[in-house]
Amino acid sequence: MKKTILAIAALGFAGCVNSQNIELEGKIALKGSQPHTYLVLEDQKTLKDYKIANSSQFNLINKQNQIVKVEAKLLKKPVGPGFPAVIEVVSVK
Repeated sequence: MKKTILAIAALGFAGCVNSQNIELEGKIALKGSQPHTYLVLEDQKTLKDYKIANSSQFNLINKQNQIVKVEAKLLKKPVGPGFPAVIEVVSVK
């Protein structure tokens, strides 16, 4: 009985963890001024910027000014102007 309850709880927790992944579609752009530049995805639907934490993993620097669709995990919420939300890209579609 305990094993069944633990298995159900684990599956429920795994479902909550996966629900943090979001799909975004927009243009990749380089923002900021030297030496503090960073790569962002400018979402077309919400018109918000998302700073990409792992851009080198998917070589997104070469996709500047192109519209891409990504699945990402939200790492940090936006703090205010100049401090966009931070995402970690899981896959590029």
